[in-house]
Amino acid sequence: MVLLLLLQLNLFILSSTVRVPEECVKEAEANGSTYNPLSPLVLCCMLPEEFIDCEKPVDLDGNETAREELGYGCTKWGGEKYEDVQTTAVNCTAFSGIECYGNRTFMRDGVPCIKYNGYFFTTTLVYSILLGFLGMDRFCLGHTGTAVGKLLTLGGLGIWWIVDIVLLVTGGLTPADGSNWNLFY
Repeated sequence: MVLLLLLQLNLFILSSTVRVPEECVKEAEANGSTYNPLSPLVLCCMLPEEFIDCEKPVDLDGNETAREELGYGCTKWGGEKYEDVQTTAVNCTAFSGIECYGNRTFMRDGVPCIKYNGYFFTTTLVYSILLGFLGMDRFCLGHTGTAVGKLLTLGGLGIWWIVDIVLLVTGGLTPADGSNWNLFY
């Protein structure tokens, strides 16, 4: 009950600055009832991330035609800048203990196409500084072909080792699978 009151208070405070999407209201009122924004129930599609369970974005593997046909999905993953990150819609469901108005399963738009696969920038940088002449940094990132070359040449006699440290710091050396860096460790 306290959680419901907090959700109502949150909606009341944000109602002057946040506009409810028309599609969300139309979908909620599809059964013939009218949504009252001053009621204790929040629209299910307006619940914060803490109260919903969303599926992972659909990987379209670079197929722009499929993205245009479906209207959602990721053709490009990650990016260094906010503007470079593609967004998509995902299917979300409100948790069972949360009371909300409208369809409990809905599409949430604006989800970033980012995936994390366990690559930590700080750990990789330490590997690069300490064991980079053996290619450890490239092995850890999944660049096994160049890692073997770096191992056999002892880091290009030290030149490749220094270049990789600079590439890591400037963002030129990233995980081979295209995933983003995990933020911690």
